[in-house]
Amino acid sequence: MTRHAHQMQRHTVVLREIEVLRTQRITPHMQRVVFGGEALRGFHSASPDDHTKLFFPNRAGQLVLPTPGQGRLEFPEGVEPSPMRDYTPRRYDAEVNELTVDFVLHGDGPAARWAEQAEPGQRIGAGGPRGSFVVADDFDHYVMIGDETALPAVSRWLEELPYGAHAIVLMEIPGSADRQTLESRAQVDFAWFERDNLDAATSQLLEHALQRLPTPSGDTFWWIAAESSRARRMRQYLSDERNIPKEWLRATGYWKAEGSEDEA
Repeated sequence: MTRHAHQMQRHTVVLREIEVLRTQRITPHMQRVVFGGEALRGFHSASPDDHTKLFFPNRAGQLVLPTPGQGRLEFPEGVEPSPMRDYTPRRYDAEVNELTVDFVLHGDGPAARWAEQAEPGQRIGAGGPRGSFVVADDFDHYVMIGDETALPAVSRWLEELPYGAHAIVLMEIPGSADRQTLESRAQVDFAWFERDNLDAATSQLLEHALQRLPTPSGDTFWWIAAESSRARRMRQYLSDERNIPKEWLRATGYWKAEGSEDEA
């Protein structure tokens, strides 16, 4: 059997209307929203860093959902479409049919504004995940590097790691109050880096921590999720300076700073 064989799973995309069941402010910058509804049944997410596309009410308060077109989403004409954003499914409990999504409260985007005021009974749309990149489970180490937008994926990944696995986590957050208690059966070496008044797009806390981090002995999978240009630069550093094989490295821009054209 080939060692470190990742899997790419494709899923049939289903567009659903889901309903808010309850909300919880986890930290000053993280709002948890738990969704339910009959349309949610059959939801499937195979990887901790999956993304489902969420559709929010437009400026008129209407939920205007698309229909699948030829490789794109087609909205009804003559009405403002619902704004959409990609989010990590933090947890799906099929037994009680509940989907948990953690929203970072930053900026003035439609998703953050909606999440901050979300109340039971409100409805939004959800589509996907379209696919899942399932990382091989036979690495000696897993290094996870990210800012607060990566925290839902990292939290889920740590929960799903088995006994005997080893993870190293470098996590950047706005401040000390944004720390969370994360659970795992694996051995986890965790480091928080608090920006305080630093700008999230130009902070170098993760980059400096990565440069100080020794390359673990043994086969290691490296996962990065942060602002797009930062994720790209950290990936480039690992590839060029540490000679990490591309199959052992996954970097994703979870958000993009205003005016940036970088892709991770």
